[in-house]
Amino acid sequence: MSRDPLTEEKSMKFGIDRLLEDSKLREPLQGKRVALLAHPASVTRELVHSMDALAALDDIDLVAAFGPQHGLRGDKQDNMIESEDYLDPALGIPVFSLYGEVRRPTVEMVDHFDVLLVDLQDLGCRIYTFITTLLYMLEAAAVHGKKVIVLDRPNPAGRPVEGLLLRPAWESFVGAGPMPMRHGLTMGEMGQWFTRTFSLDVDYEVVSMQGWQAETAPGYGWPPGRCWVNPSPNAATLSMARAYAGTVMLEGTTLSEGRGTTHPLEQFGAPDIDPLLILKTMERIAPQWMQGCQLRECWFEPVFQKHVNQLCAGIQIHADGEGYDHAAFRPWRLVALAFKALRTIEPDYELWRDFPYEYEYDRLAIDWINGGEDLRKWVDDPQAEPGDLEALAAEDEAAWLDEQAGVLLY
Repeated sequence: MSRDPLTEEKSMKFGIDRLLEDSKLREPLQGKRVALLAHPASVTRELVHSMDALAALDDIDLVAAFGPQHGLRGDKQDNMIESEDYLDPALGIPVFSLYGEVRRPTVEMVDHFDVLLVDLQDLGCRIYTFITTLLYMLEAAAVHGKKVIVLDRPNPAGRPVEGLLLRPAWESFVGAGPMPMRHGLTMGEMGQWFTRTFSLDVDYEVVSMQGWQAETAPGYGWPPGRCWVNPSPNAATLSMARAYAGTVMLEGTTLSEGRGTTHPLEQFGAPDIDPLLILKTMERIAPQWMQGCQLRECWFEPVFQKHVNQLCAGIQIHADGEGYDHAAFRPWRLVALAFKALRTIEPDYELWRDFPYEYEYDRLAIDWINGGEDLRKWVDDPQAEPGDLEALAAEDEAAWLDEQAGVLLY
């Protein structure tokens, strides 16, 4: 019998959709004070925000909400722009910021609820801070005897894993634990990995998705019929989500990652680079790392952030359309290769940006992003070959595939 993608799409449900539809799934919440950790992409199939949908149910006592980086409603555009606590004007419940005066919930915040629902759309990347916020909430719940239920959502980057494992002593808000840059897990699976890895004695549960097809075309993790809502202000497209495990590294460089343009974290450039020469050099050094996407020369002028109001020559990564090959696309290697090409062309180019990154001040941002110094040292070493980085990454990726096998739900 042939597969009917339309029928499969209609039967696919996120965790929030299943919780709203099935009263039995809500039985653990009855008589409990419920809080919600959410952001702008926490929406139902009908695009109703999860906070509003839950508040409309008679059998749930929603008493508080929490917002991660960029805020519950996604009001903060850039990194290190904090949100404040406030009272929701419609529901009259407190909304606590976990990216303001604190990153970890205070005792007073945790005292508000018995059960925490977590409905966060992730991008499948270690550096995306929502998974770190999940870890901090799990740790607090373990200390204070609270229950945590993750309403699972797709990993839009799918199952592929890529990158180096976070090195010891490199833990930070952008590096919650020893996982690669592209981890291949859903939020619910990540919570299971956290509880196991850090031996958390916490009452943890996942409302799983129904019918998620992680490796099926054309979505490869993201249901094609489901609307994309930015989980953070610069996560504007599915193509960005697929490329993010590579393009996020640009935040640690002097190159613009496209912030202040209509394609942030899908393109990169600067006023003083030659994109065509970089592409030719990439092709010469490691053409196998350029597969699975289409690359083109482009120009853009950021209206804020790096190179503001300057015309930048750059490269756009197209991780969609007919040129997209899910299995072949390796964004972390691709962007690392672009760095190597630029360093080969201009050995003295001021590539690494020295600035405070997510409240870390004592090491280079590129190293915090990568969870260690290995990638930067490979880029800067004129003798280092693609095979050297490949050997490091392949070993770490194989180890992670073994590590994550015990927490997969789908």
